[in-house]
Amino acid sequence: MPFKKNDPNIQRKGRTGPNKSTKMMKEAFALLVENNLDNMTIWLSQVASEDPAKAMDLMIKLSERFVPALARTEVTAKDGEDLFKSLKFNFGPTIDSDKRIHDAEWHEDFKSE
Repeated sequence: MPFKKNDPNIQRKGRTGPNKSTKMMKEAFALLVENNLDNMTIWLSQVASEDPAKAMDLMIKLSERFVPALARTEVTAKDGEDLFKSLKFNFGPTIDSDKRIHDAEWHEDFKSE
């Protein structure tokens, strides 16, 4: 006999979160870090004096335990179109344009006065 949706005889807990052991381990690790912040600063400085990249890597790995990762978000225009499709930049005349050459000559004349 198959299960039926919303059957009152089926007991579901739903998502309850991490179990007690996992929660206790996370709290213990957080307490260990908190109690050793001064030592960790010294240790990190020692590692950084020999290899700054390794020290940064250690900091990143440790932060992953306590700082939640951010989800990536894509920003699009209406109906998923490219948001910057119609955006144009105007940096002035091109290098070889007559206007730019004229402006450069004017600046040179102005400097000599």
